[in-house]
Amino acid sequence: MNDKTTKNVIAAFTEEQVERLTGVTVRQLRTWDRTKFFVPSLAYEDRSRPYARLYSFRDLACLKVLNALRNESSVSLQHLREVKKKLAHLGDDAWAKTTLYVLNKKVIFDNPETKSKEEIVSGQGILQIPLKVVTGELQSAVDAMRRRDESSVGKIERKRGTGAAATISGTRIPVSAVKAFSDAGYSIDEILKEYPTLDRNDVIAAINYVDAA
Repeated sequence: MNDKTTKNVIAAFTEEQVERLTGVTVRQLRTWDRTKFFVPSLAYEDRSRPYARLYSFRDLACLKVLNALRNESSVSLQHLREVKKKLAHLGDDAWAKTTLYVLNKKVIFDNPETKSKEEIVSGQGILQIPLKVVTGELQSAVDAMRRRDESSVGKIERKRGTGAAATISGTRIPVSAVKAFSDAGYSIDEILKEYPTLDRNDVIAAINYVDAA
């Protein structure tokens, strides 16, 4: 979390926000993280900390696809693990980087070498037109979630269900997360790049916040 050069992301979303936006449950997210099936782009090494798992927009796109594969199309997790190995050369965002389909609970893709649809694990050619998995209007959903009451800008609050952790009003972003970036040497502008939903006054309030508890 404190490594400025290797943890630079565009946006950060909590587990609860990811569940709302993608359909993947918090329980699944934690299991997938623990088993290394899908690890969030930004996370504390100590996963017991509040908001220890934070996800990027790229993560959201991948998880939207995984939700369609695992939860909607009932593709087995074992098969998805095998698919992940086959797509490893595409990098961490393999799930969102290529067009995937589902047929008979198997994942299909357009093989650029053979120019045909094939089952990823076996390489068997497919003649039928399977169901295409799409990410949907993810950006619109994110924008709708980000809308805040202007009166909450620049304020700090504590909410039930957050372990009494101080958060930036109108969001679920913990003050401690913003302070961690500041302590790591991030400027206010750089922190805003990490949390584009925040206002400059939010960041200043978080940096200056003194926990009286």
